[in-house]
Amino acid sequence: MRNTRAIVPLFELSAPGRRGTTLPPSDVPYAPMDEILPAAARAHARSELPEVAEPDVVRHFTCLSQLNMSVDTHFYPLGSCTMKYNPKRNERLASLPGLLDLHPYQSESSHQGMLQLLFELQQMLAEIAGLDAVSLQPAAGAHGEMTALMTAAAYFRDHGRKRRKVLAPDSAHGTNPASAAVAGFDAVTVRSGPDGYVDLDDLRAKLDDQTAVFMITNPNTLGMFEKNIRQIADMVHGVGGLIYLDGANMNAILGIARPGDFGADMMHYNPHKTFSGPHGGGGPGAGPIAVRSMLAPYLPAPLVAFDGVRYRLDYDRPKSIGRVRSFFGNVGVLVRAYCYIRTYGAKGLREVSENAVLNANYLLSKLKHVFPVQQGDRCMHEFVATAAKIKAEKGVSAMDIAKRLLDYGFHAPTVYFPITVKESMMIEPTETESKETLDAFAEALIRITEEPAEILHSAPHTTAISRPDEVKAARQPRTSWAR
Repeated sequence: MRNTRAIVPLFELSAPGRRGTTLPPSDVPYAPMDEILPAAARAHARSELPEVAEPDVVRHFTCLSQLNMSVDTHFYPLGSCTMKYNPKRNERLASLPGLLDLHPYQSESSHQGMLQLLFELQQMLAEIAGLDAVSLQPAAGAHGEMTALMTAAAYFRDHGRKRRKVLAPDSAHGTNPASAAVAGFDAVTVRSGPDGYVDLDDLRAKLDDQTAVFMITNPNTLGMFEKNIRQIADMVHGVGGLIYLDGANMNAILGIARPGDFGADMMHYNPHKTFSGPHGGGGPGAGPIAVRSMLAPYLPAPLVAFDGVRYRLDYDRPKSIGRVRSFFGNVGVLVRAYCYIRTYGAKGLREVSENAVLNANYLLSKLKHVFPVQQGDRCMHEFVATAAKIKAEKGVSAMDIAKRLLDYGFHAPTVYFPITVKESMMIEPTETESKETLDAFAEALIRITEEPAEILHSAPHTTAISRPDEVKAARQPRTSWAR
């Protein structure tokens, strides 16, 4: 059956002065579809769709959703890429019509409220970082890394200083060397010492006049605050290089320490982890970056500016590296981060970090006698335990333990990262979990170590899929139920 109705523009559906839409008046003429769409764009036969009752559809998708774990249903101690609970009020606030219904092609005068929100978010993120300027444009943490390194490259070019090397510790997130390569630099690895901190002698040996940036995660992926961070910054600055802070672990130091104060020249945020935003399945994401004033001219355009009267998008930035994201990034995620920061305030953000650190240390104290932590008895927001002893005694690996945890109703922690720890399990409880949840998680891990090895080797036993080839599943996903 051919549809003969034309699509009526929204402004014709809305009464003057009213938001939303109404049905078109009966006297609006309709044009035949063949006058609106070319033949190549029209269907010539009915779609072969199954006739399914609504209850069956609802049950089907509800059952599918229950095959996966989520932070709304399970504890998710996924170290260094936290799946923490995000307040639902922020979801509701980001969905308010005055925010959700805006279009990036609207005139600036018609979305002053949104521009004010983004401008204030820039200011708040700069203050939290202890830096001077912020771009909200990058679409994810790794994208923020790349954007910051492109900004640094533009800075060096503009000053006639050709630099080719970006240094990163061996415990860094894998995105660090990847971002360096994408931005056109050579990635150089700096060793960590046995204590888990950057090996200063190895760093000193690799610093030279070709060093552009040293990328450092602080607190690092072992859950430790780099005690030599000021000395490291001085060493890098001494050869004319810049310090980049991988801000993935900012949730450990909010309101306590500012990267700009301990030597960082630029950094990125992971809003989903540090503040609030959906996370998982590859997005949506955001990765705002903050920089010192000398790097500000090179940030992506536009930034949000305020002239004392009106807010505007500032495109007049001749030294900018240009746009790195369509329109103005993932604004919905940024709105959630704004709501989170305004809700907590300065004192509340500090309490977020204090509770994240407290929860991590509580878990460490309950587990260290079973899963040793090579870097000591204290940590920041996360810690890296090792299952090497259990593997040597029982042949049970960190992966076996992680898989078995699924049967106990807990998502597994990150395993085998960082690679500097054998049979590593990176555990991050976040600030949002209760003592009861942490106790139950610790008890489950301890009970697993007491189970027969054969049970663990074949775990999980309660999931629809047990042990897929994870590399193949990621690269060649099966997207249908066909066997």
